[in-house]
Amino acid sequence: MTSKPIAAGLCAAAIALTAGSSVLAQAAAPAPAAPPAVTHGPPLAGVCIFSFETAIQTSTVGHAVDARMQQIVAQVNAELTAEKSGIDNDAKALDARRATLDQATLESQASQLQIRANALQRKAQLRDREVTATEQKAVARISQELEPFVRQTYQAKTCSILLQRNSVIIGNPAMDITPAVVTGLNGKITTFAFEREHLDQPGAAQAGGAPPIVQTPGPARTPAAPAKR
Repeated sequence: MTSKPIAAGLCAAAIALTAGSSVLAQAAAPAPAAPPAVTHGPPLAGVCIFSFETAIQTSTVGHAVDARMQQIVAQVNAELTAEKSGIDNDAKALDARRATLDQATLESQASQLQIRANALQRKAQLRDREVTATEQKAVARISQELEPFVRQTYQAKTCSILLQRNSVIIGNPAMDITPAVVTGLNGKITTFAFEREHLDQPGAAQAGGAPPIVQTPGPARTPAAPAKR
């Protein structure tokens, strides 16, 4: 055994979870400075623009999902923090009794603490994956709700092609159908209930895939799961 405190020698568990850098998390980021005013040419007939990310961020249901994700993250952090505090306290107590214990007993009890610390680290990694999977599933649900309004607005605006806004450097806002899509979505759904995914349960689905970004109308399809962050 080394002479350094036992608590300092234990592996630290990564327990500070956040909602990540996904579509929902981006909504909480500070808005960038407004670009200089641009004079646009006339809207191009039949050319429309849509932003999936903006639709998620600005919709009522998107805000509700973001708020729920923050609750889930807080619950996970509370769980992991409580366990880490227990390990830290036991490590400090063992360290204080170091002089009264024989070497074999000290090493045995320190080893048990290390096992608990390692288990906590694995749990923290699992919870992080569960939070990611939960958010992706919620975004996929919003995407599914969005798609009919994208199609309806595309037809109502007599679009001939639909471009992703993040692939357009500058475009006339008159061609952007995102606000109209959000208005339709807000009229249909404002929130839905969901709980944290549990990936340690048999048959739990692993997160993966990519969120659908509708480009042109076509046969109805089931959106794929959003991409892992």
